[in-house]
Amino acid sequence: MLLAHRIRLEPSLDGRDYFARAAGTARRVWNWALAEWQRQVALGLRPNAMALKKRFNCIKYSDPDWLDEHGQPWLRSIHRDALAVVLPRIGRVLLRERLRWPGKIMGASVSRQADHWYLSVQVEVPEQLAMRSRTSDAVIGVDLGVTAAATLSSGEKIVAPRPLKAALRRLRIRSRRQSRKLEAAKQASGITGPMPKGTRLPVSKNRMKGALSLARLHERIARVRADFTHKLTSRLCRENQAVVIEDLNVSGMLANHKLARAVADVGFHEIRRQLQYKSSRYGTRIVPAYRWYPSSRLCSVCGVRNGELTLAERVWTCAACGIRHDRDVNAAVNFQRLATGALAARTALPEASQAVTPGTAAGTVPAAGGEVTPVRDEHGQQDGSGQEEYAAHVCARF
Repeated sequence: MLLAHRIRLEPSLDGRDYFARAAGTARRVWNWALAEWQRQVALGLRPNAMALKKRFNCIKYSDPDWLDEHGQPWLRSIHRDALAVVLPRIGRVLLRERLRWPGKIMGASVSRQADHWYLSVQVEVPEQLAMRSRTSDAVIGVDLGVTAAATLSSGEKIVAPRPLKAALRRLRIRSRRQSRKLEAAKQASGITGPMPKGTRLPVSKNRMKGALSLARLHERIARVRADFTHKLTSRLCRENQAVVIEDLNVSGMLANHKLARAVADVGFHEIRRQLQYKSSRYGTRIVPAYRWYPSSRLCSVCGVRNGELTLAERVWTCAACGIRHDRDVNAAVNFQRLATGALAARTALPEASQAVTPGTAAGTVPAAGGEVTPVRDEHGQQDGSGQEEYAAHVCARF
């Protein structure tokens, strides 16, 4: 099994300088290739990656755009692997923690977030070492939302920290400060209106400090969200043999300007992504429920559909049995029963692929999962990482 471990680096000043130049080189090469690709497409040609690579190799040491102020090819000072953002062999680098898993290192790459550098190592780990044990074999339904990030079929509601919302005022203040510094630099250079493409403004220390302050705030927002997401997804996979979750149209939700910020702040797509890859380590099945399945409108007790339920109604009473439902809890219970078949002898699950059906409700569940495709939209009455402790600083050769 291929696993990745992201470790914070503590490079020397020379190492930081090299990483920055390598990252800048990769960015510039990518932008050149993108512009060349688009130019060829505009001319009606059919570009390909191999032809672009050959063309770049012909010009990188001779074209004036790729020479320094002394007329020398500055690409010679950067390892050739940096063009692919692949970590070259640069000697010893100080790490914040040890590599978690033994196994064959398949690759590594370096990235920067704010003023910190990180190493992502891909390791091929033996199956028996990569697998984790579950604490129980429950089947649970999960309803994702904005008010509560996840509502479980057990009735528990897990509220997301919403770090972007909490830091939005500081983010706006720091962004405005940085924007004013940029406008001042443009005026000092005699530039009015849009800045011409390729123009490089002089960088002041205040502008560098402002950019770093803004980047650190963005990094903190991302860290808080990632911490919540990892803890939630690890818990769901560790405590359940099957997790039923709605197949949300996240891209469509992000197109709604009234919901986009709140949806992105919770991170629906990342929750689904992490559940998918963690389930293979815990032997948990992730069952995506049919996107148009009316989980909120169906009474989880008698199965009658409330066709008049609106999005604003968070609590509703079933007209048939009189049970009062919390909208999100009711949806999560309906998701759970898609897997257990508790409401009817014939539910949505038997219509799914054979890879999904066997062993969903009990017993050993394979890691793979498939989409639940219901026979109808109604059932019942048819009326309507955590991170490990940081170890001591260790040195490793790459």
